[in-house]
Amino acid sequence: MSAAREKKRARKMRNQPASVTLPAEPGSFPGGGGSRACSAPGDVRSEQQYQQHKFLHQSPGPHYRKDQNRGDSRGRGRGGLQGEHQSSEEMPRYITVSTFAQARAAEIKAMLKAVAQKSSNSLVFQTLPRHMRRRAMSHNIKRLPRRLQEVARKEAEKAVHQKKEQSKTKCRKARRRHVNLVADFNRRQRKNIWLETHIWHAKRFHMVKKWGYCLGNSPTEKCYRACYRAMTNHCLLQDLSYYCCLELTGKENELLRQLARICSVDAGLTFGAASCLSGRFEGSLNLYRADRYPEDMLGPVTFIWKPRCGSENRQLWIWMHPALKQDVLNELKAIFQCSGPEEICIPEPIATLSQEEKQMDVVQSLGKKRKKEDKEGDKAVPVKKIIGDGTRDPFQSYSWVSQTTGIVISDQTMEILKYRLIGPLSHSVLTETLKAASIQTEMVDSESKLNNWWVENCKDSEKVSLHHRQTAIFELLEGISSPSEMPPGTILGLTVGDPRVNLPKKKTKAIPDPEKYQDNDKVRQLYLEGVPVECAHSFIWDQDIHKNVTENKISEQVTDEVDCHGENGWMYNPQIYWQKGINKMRAQLLVPGSQLDLGPCESKIPILLVQQPGKMAGEDRPGWGSGWDIYLPKGWGMAFWIPFIYRGVRVGGLQEASKHSEYQRIPHTPDDFPDCPAGMQFAKELESSLLDKFKRRPPAKRANYVKLGTLSPFICPWGQLVKSWEGRMKASEELVHRSSPHAEHCATEGHRFCDPKPEVVKEASPETGEVEETMEISSEYSIKTEGDTGTQGFDERGETMRSDFIVLRSEKLLMQLSAWCYPTSGKDRRPRLVSQLGGKEMTEDVLLPILISYPRALVWVNLSLLRKGNPELHAMICIPTEDDLLHLSKDRLFCGPQEPKHRDIFKHKVQKLKENKRKKKEEDNVKAQESNSPSIPEKETTEECKDLILGLWSGTLPDVTSHCSRTLLGYVTRGDFSLATGCGEALGFVSLTGLLYMLYSQPADKKGLVLLRTPASLQYRFARLSIEV
Repeated sequence: MSAAREKKRARKMRNQPASVTLPAEPGSFPGGGGSRACSAPGDVRSEQQYQQHKFLHQSPGPHYRKDQNRGDSRGRGRGGLQGEHQSSEEMPRYITVSTFAQARAAEIKAMLKAVAQKSSNSLVFQTLPRHMRRRAMSHNIKRLPRRLQEVARKEAEKAVHQKKEQSKTKCRKARRRHVNLVADFNRRQRKNIWLETHIWHAKRFHMVKKWGYCLGNSPTEKCYRACYRAMTNHCLLQDLSYYCCLELTGKENELLRQLARICSVDAGLTFGAASCLSGRFEGSLNLYRADRYPEDMLGPVTFIWKPRCGSENRQLWIWMHPALKQDVLNELKAIFQCSGPEEICIPEPIATLSQEEKQMDVVQSLGKKRKKEDKEGDKAVPVKKIIGDGTRDPFQSYSWVSQTTGIVISDQTMEILKYRLIGPLSHSVLTETLKAASIQTEMVDSESKLNNWWVENCKDSEKVSLHHRQTAIFELLEGISSPSEMPPGTILGLTVGDPRVNLPKKKTKAIPDPEKYQDNDKVRQLYLEGVPVECAHSFIWDQDIHKNVTENKISEQVTDEVDCHGENGWMYNPQIYWQKGINKMRAQLLVPGSQLDLGPCESKIPILLVQQPGKMAGEDRPGWGSGWDIYLPKGWGMAFWIPFIYRGVRVGGLQEASKHSEYQRIPHTPDDFPDCPAGMQFAKELESSLLDKFKRRPPAKRANYVKLGTLSPFICPWGQLVKSWEGRMKASEELVHRSSPHAEHCATEGHRFCDPKPEVVKEASPETGEVEETMEISSEYSIKTEGDTGTQGFDERGETMRSDFIVLRSEKLLMQLSAWCYPTSGKDRRPRLVSQLGGKEMTEDVLLPILISYPRALVWVNLSLLRKGNPELHAMICIPTEDDLLHLSKDRLFCGPQEPKHRDIFKHKVQKLKENKRKKKEEDNVKAQESNSPSIPEKETTEECKDLILGLWSGTLPDVTSHCSRTLLGYVTRGDFSLATGCGEALGFVSLTGLLYMLYSQPADKKGLVLLRTPASLQYRFARLSIEV
């Protein structure tokens, strides 16, 4: 028998009981001889093991017996002498009755179990022969033979219990009913909030779930360049309704006194700026924890003050990214001492008890036919669509009051919608889409609440005059070529009519009228003075008006069947308007495509227009990306969205918003704020996603970052970067103080900031062997550190790297650094710009106070490549050596040096671990064959395997600044080929200490030149560093 068959039979006989036990003495069997003895009573396992051992290792016997058997078997049958001879020799002399009975009982039990257990998944009637089967047996048990009917009955009962409950609304017709659709949409919004334009976006965009919302990331069509052209030449539309709004109400002095604690004048304007405090302009600033500037940053926000109206109390809106909302809200509640909620209510309109009961009945009877309306007016109330922040818990507070100061903090998230128009033709889109509301002094129907607030305000002559002034300014906007010509942050309040009324026949592109572009006195006055304070007022600040406008909106679709041919018809009847819907009335026009006239029943909507200045820093492309923000009441999202689309605007998502800020060279929230909690969380999630993507690729198809000299390819170790530069400067100071001749030499050479480790520069030469030697030293250092602190995972490493640093946001200091970054001689010098920035000379007396005040600071910089190259995420910003600059001055086409290839010091560890894992698996397989107990992997091996990944640096990182041949200065957070400049551009952060060291040591005509290297490349590229303020 072959070895494979022997193993197969051994596996089959492993659990079979043994009848007798034979001694393991030599000579018991043929070839051994000896007497036989019985084992101890009840030793069944020993008998079983012995039988298996005998079967596997039984010797074939002496050769003479084979010959004898071959000769004797001639002419004999199957049960002849040979079988008798072998059976007589193998029969035991003695047996133990108890052991023998126990073995036979086990065999009988196994046999009964095998007979009772069904060997296949087939039903009872399927086990019958084919000639006995009938079609009715599957549902009629009586057609089966009587002996099988009981078993079939049990199978039928079991199948009924396992059968899933069928959905009540399984057909498409039932699912597409309006009531069922709205109920299903409300159910799907429980985890992630939907914007009012969600369904429109879901059909045209790649949707992502971020920050508790379901947002459009990028369009499904190829329109990357088209969106850039729209921002540059026409108009791009974005839905920013996911931004959060916190409203503060209270006395002005108390608000300013407490808000001054979470911002600083050193970083720019504050809440108390005169231009913003009046309500004319929108302001923007960075918030910090109370009295902690420049540490513990919360994030950037924008704010709008309501214009003064004669009352002591003021209203303030603070708009922020949803990732920052919780931190900012907690800090505001802490400084204003808001302990308890003012009120708890559901954000939906309050309904009566009977309406609520009817709503519950409708929800419970989904899928059933709706009854027709009877004569008495009893009808089923449809399920209401969730408007606003519908995912908020009804019993969760959204308003908090301070018992000491009386200040109220209200969460207005999703209660006010926010759209953004970007591009020079935003004025044309606005003026064609929106029309100022007409004056209305009488109510059409005394019972209707439609426009009752507008009628009351129109009775006041001062408010009517204010409305006319706002309308005149709004019409002047069409005569302005670009929004950037307006003062930055200009606010204009307005009340407009229903934009669905003047919808064009087909989609057209808004084009400016050349006749209206006249340089008259009114337009010139608007340029210089801006919008007056009175015209910044809007009724959207009033909560009652805001609620009235939302609840009394005329629907687009038909709500119920009505008689449109009565005595008065449907003209100017608010109830008929409400029931018919805009689309039905437009279809019944005598002249198709003509403008729909609703008369006094047309809705009046208060809005707020806020100008966005676009690119303000730097010399190139001033005003690029400017536009307008439109603030609307909730419920009117699609009513304004579709008219904007019909004016030819292009819609962008999160990707277009990121590119918009990238081309403006401003930080994007929360990606480019590494010192705030939201930025840290974003970096952690990004690292996790990039690491998972890296692990999904096989080792041969992914980059080996250890050989490329990239220590941290998936996250920027900001904390370790600034600590390394701080250690370098401290070491240089100690070195200078110890040796006075060296200090004199540094002073005469003009290099006060000496390299603390000159041997590191010597080792980091272009030769490969010296770099490998440096890697070995770094690895020993890292191993020693691991022995002290233990091996760190990626998450732990990220937490330690992102602490103990700040981002420099002092305007005076940034202007000084910006002037120092420009060359003072040569072709690229800009003396006029440097003189405007008011730069001082770079001396030790100027630099030392900066280094003492900000030892661990990062600076936001802009990088533009001199030649070809495309910067990527987490690219390294390095300092060029003197040889690199000399080579560049001799050859203008010199792209940059190349990093020597490093040696992978973890490769042998990974291979050894892989070999040990393979051996361990083989041993576990052998043990599993011998015994049924599963093997338990060792904890140490599992933890080591989890931390050690081929191609990534394992354990604690060495010194990040001196790991490669070029000294590391910072990292890139966003980089790509720029369509605006036609070359590769990058944005990132560099160490303030390292930047000053580089600028101080570079020659006058090469100041601001750095090297860029992507994580998966060895090639350095020259780039120009600048700081725009």
